[in-house]
Amino acid sequence: MRIGWNRYRLFASALLALSLAGCEPSQPLNAHQGQPPQATAPALPTPPSQAATPPPLTPQQQHVRQLIQQVEDAYAQGQAAYRKGKLADAKVQFDRAVDLMLVSRIDIKADPQLQDEFDRIVDGVNALEMEALKQGNGFVPNEEPTPADVASDVTFAVDPNIVAKARAELATTKSDLPLLVNDYVAVYINFFANTQKGHNTLLHSFQRSGRYRAMIQRVMGEEGVPQDLIYLAVAESGFNPRAMNPHSHAGGMWQFMPHDPSYGLAFNSYVDERFDPEKSTRAYARYMKFIYNQLGDWYLSMAAYDHGTGNIQHAVQRTGYADFWELYKRHELPTETQNYVPEILAAIIIANNPTQYGFDDITLDPPVLTDTVTINYSVDLRLVADIVDAPVDELTALNPSLLRLITPPDASFDLHLPAGTATLFDQRIALVPEPRRNSWRYHPVAAEDSLASVARAFHVPESELAAANQLRPGDSIQGVQALVVPVPPAAAPSARMLLYTARRGDTLVTISDRFGVSLNQLRRWNKITGIKVETGRRLHVAEPAIVPHAARGHRRAASAAAGENPHETAPAKGSATKAAAHSSAKKGAPTTSKSQHAHNSGAPAAAKKAAPSSAGKSRVRKPAAHAKSSPR
Repeated sequence: MRIGWNRYRLFASALLALSLAGCEPSQPLNAHQGQPPQATAPALPTPPSQAATPPPLTPQQQHVRQLIQQVEDAYAQGQAAYRKGKLADAKVQFDRAVDLMLVSRIDIKADPQLQDEFDRIVDGVNALEMEALKQGNGFVPNEEPTPADVASDVTFAVDPNIVAKARAELATTKSDLPLLVNDYVAVYINFFANTQKGHNTLLHSFQRSGRYRAMIQRVMGEEGVPQDLIYLAVAESGFNPRAMNPHSHAGGMWQFMPHDPSYGLAFNSYVDERFDPEKSTRAYARYMKFIYNQLGDWYLSMAAYDHGTGNIQHAVQRTGYADFWELYKRHELPTETQNYVPEILAAIIIANNPTQYGFDDITLDPPVLTDTVTINYSVDLRLVADIVDAPVDELTALNPSLLRLITPPDASFDLHLPAGTATLFDQRIALVPEPRRNSWRYHPVAAEDSLASVARAFHVPESELAAANQLRPGDSIQGVQALVVPVPPAAAPSARMLLYTARRGDTLVTISDRFGVSLNQLRRWNKITGIKVETGRRLHVAEPAIVPHAARGHRRAASAAAGENPHETAPAKGSATKAAAHSSAKKGAPTTSKSQHAHNSGAPAAAKKAAPSSAGKSRVRKPAAHAKSSPR
């Protein structure tokens, strides 16, 4: 028995030695024992096609490789835009390159390859931005001025030929506003038609109008106001729904003031409906109708939109003329308001006769087409992006009124989705419990996915991921189309969390993701460019409150909402410029500046369709027994 066991051990040892030496057990035992090797030719290098196949990549390694390729593609596109001088496009791509890594749910510091890529991209972006800062604003482009901005200093003489041509064109122009051409209007027609600066600025404004023209025209028709009032947006914002006046804080396509409940536009820590194109347009149409009911004249109404209804009424009372051109000639209006009306009339005349004035090269931007679903729950735009397979940037652009990446809780919200995705949204959002839609995610399952890999990617326990999908840990997900991922809610800014102190390793992208706000909002609120932030810096992570300069405007708005003297409660929309303030102060005319709560129509949202007090209307149209009407 002992001899048999020793023989077995000897035989097993021989087999083990042979296998370690690379020999098959079936080869003769003496093939490599005690014999010198035969002379052989030098071994040739193994051809590439015959090289040893590297071990297959793990799902995590495949994910990292794909991610790095996406990052490289975005960075290359940013570099290409940078070389062409398109800094805004470059910034979008650079932000995307960094954001891809930060929202990938992969621990960057734990993966040396990804950490190297992250450091290289961030250093490259910062180097390019420093170079751009030497030449201007860095990646933050200068805001394009509106046609009214560039035309504010027009001083050249009137060309009689322009006047004659414009009057001839009016004979065949169809407009629902009373149009006329005089020397004041002709000056701006000439500027927009015959100077490069004026032509290009108005051209770009007309081009952008294509995004919202159909919607604005529909709303104007529904509210019963002239269609050509659309061109006040030329002077106000150049049809940019995200326009913001840095001095007065007026915002949106129609430049309403913040914190004003008079227009029925919501404003809270989640939304600012001044930036919602359709809702702000409806508020604008109702506001213009309210002003017209007070003044009875569209030219005076346009002037009141800029300077305030009460100020226009006082000017009419002082002079006895209920006529804009008489008030212009008598210098009863601030310079800004004097120019405002003829600028808009010039834009209307050119828009109705584009070829005659050299605007036959207009290519309108394509209209913004969306599906809209009205929701009564809070949902994270990142979940929506997962569900409809669209970038988060596209969703924030379609929902410009959102101040954060989460829709408001306990309130109805019209969520705009890429066209054709509403049905898909309804089907997939039903898989996520309603109370969890403000944080959970939706993950389409790939071939290499497992419960464990998805849990690691989103930094959630596998047991919780399994439970959320009615599975058990370790279950196969082969054949499963998608998983809902129980991501815990991000920290939401509260009254005590409006400021955040940056920690080591923070970037603006990680902070924006943590607090559910956009990168552009963080930059705007904190006046920062780029993505780096120094450790210890305190940052606004919710929109900073704007303290009004005077309480008088708020009292007037409140009294208007209560129905008190509505004809005296519409302060100026745009009279905050130094020239306007100086003009009003010099004449002793009462005025309310834009920073003192401008655009306070004084009409409660629910009552705007009703005509205000008839006293205000008769007072303006016949301000005195000797009121005169001046020929135009």
